[in-house]
Amino acid sequence: MVKDTRALFVIGSSHHEAPLAIRERFALSNEQTRELQNTLHAMNGIEEILVLNTCNRLEFYGVSTVTGIETAIIDQLVKKHYFERALFDQHALLRRNLDAIQHVLEVAAGIDSQMIGETEIVGQLKSAYAQAASAGTTGPVLNRLMERALQAAKNARSRFAITSGQVSIGSVAVELAERIFGRLKHSHVLLLGSGEVAEKTAQALRSRGAASIAVSSRRFENARTLAHSFGGAAIDFEDFPGQLANYDIIIGSTRAPGAILTLDLVQRALIKRPDRPFFLIDLAVPRDMESALQSMESVFLYDLDDLAKIANENLSQRKAEIAHVRKQLNRSAWTIWLQLNRHALHSRHLQPFENSTISN
Repeated sequence: MVKDTRALFVIGSSHHEAPLAIRERFALSNEQTRELQNTLHAMNGIEEILVLNTCNRLEFYGVSTVTGIETAIIDQLVKKHYFERALFDQHALLRRNLDAIQHVLEVAAGIDSQMIGETEIVGQLKSAYAQAASAGTTGPVLNRLMERALQAAKNARSRFAITSGQVSIGSVAVELAERIFGRLKHSHVLLLGSGEVAEKTAQALRSRGAASIAVSSRRFENARTLAHSFGGAAIDFEDFPGQLANYDIIIGSTRAPGAILTLDLVQRALIKRPDRPFFLIDLAVPRDMESALQSMESVFLYDLDDLAKIANENLSQRKAEIAHVRKQLNRSAWTIWLQLNRHALHSRHLQPFENSTISN
């Protein structure tokens, strides 16, 4: 790596570059995310770093003072998490300076999401920023960028109808369940996982009339807390395989490192309910449910990529709105870029940013 002027960069991979089968190989736990973020921040040439790790993207937002820092970041990722360098290179995203700012703004606004206009990304970005700021891995550049990006995204969402329709993971999952079962009043639902996705899915289920909802997760206390919030039941995680036959709809959103709902488990459960199919929705990355389940006649399995297609069915109707949002964010990106450069030029301690323009 060679000393150079400062650069703002984004490097990573998302649903644009990689299918679900590849994205789940790049997935990190919260602990792994924090550890990698701290490791990168300690590297020579990285002034600031923030890791955004969601079900649909793993992205590194940072400020560097050396050329080629992106290669060093990928080297660290590959070294720590044991997948081939060529695999990540094949599915990688790289943006610098103005392009990087534009990208962050579009992510925050939800127009870069797999489900266009979805709202979860704002909370995920806020959480990632808060964690990085608390760990001391952000500084004047990323702090300003994140604050401006979140504000610009809020303005865009309020001005344009990009969030019209069902564009949260939970609401789309429930809409899909209604397409299969009709009214959910008499359907029995099991949520595997008790995190934010499970919570929002439970809220969507309740709003659509689902009366029988149970929760199971590795931490029973978390499952009980979530179940109690909507009057549902909590099931010990070790016990849910034996109770599968009691449920019509099973929705997975755990952070397990591999599949927890296997072909063998479902086959055994179907013996107890021969005339009633299973409807499975896998919202996890890595996936909670074995892909082999798709081959079973009495099983209907949908994953995040399937839900995105449903969420974007009316995308053509919103293309004009998306174009307006992108144009507004482009203006915001220029403003942020000029502010960052002005701050660098007036500081005796900061190098100026290298020149760049936004791509079309």
